[in-house]
Amino acid sequence: MNAGELVPGLVAAVLVFWGVGAHNRLVRLRQAIVAAFAPVEEQFRQRNALLLQQLDALAAPDAAAAEAEPATATEALLAPLRAACTQASHACEHARGRPGAAGAITSLRLAEEILTEARARVAPLAQAGPVPAALNAEIAAADGMLGFARRKFNDTVDEYNAAVRQFPTVLIAGLFRFRPAGRL
Repeated sequence: MNAGELVPGLVAAVLVFWGVGAHNRLVRLRQAIVAAFAPVEEQFRQRNALLLQQLDALAAPDAAAAEAEPATATEALLAPLRAACTQASHACEHARGRPGAAGAITSLRLAEEILTEARARVAPLAQAGPVPAALNAEIAAADGMLGFARRKFNDTVDEYNAAVRQFPTVLIAGLFRFRPAGRL
């Protein structure tokens, strides 16, 4: 075997090993996205449970008034928040199955924005109403913990997206259909 035959074989071997390493790195980063979504999902669930408790506390005083007058102003405020909680819960379930899919994460982010708007409309009622201050404090703490989990998830997504777009890894990403992930 002469040097003319050895060099192309070595180059091919280096390219194969590099390709396998790049693929494994992308798989590892994609798995990190799935792992980073687990705390986000848990915080969404906990906060959603607290919001439902808040809704129940806000709706409780209207139970007697609801018999006399079915559609109260409080119910009109609470219905969009209840719907937004349900929508966010469904979006979280959808994203749990595919946390690396940009579409699933985008729908979760949009559901979260709708929930934030609905919460803003109910906030004066929740602060002045029959909701225990401890519950409001728990919701605020859950929001902070969700924000932290979301930042960690977004950092993981940014690292994966940078790897997917990096040359020459972009060639392997295109070949094996690694798509950029969505941010929360």
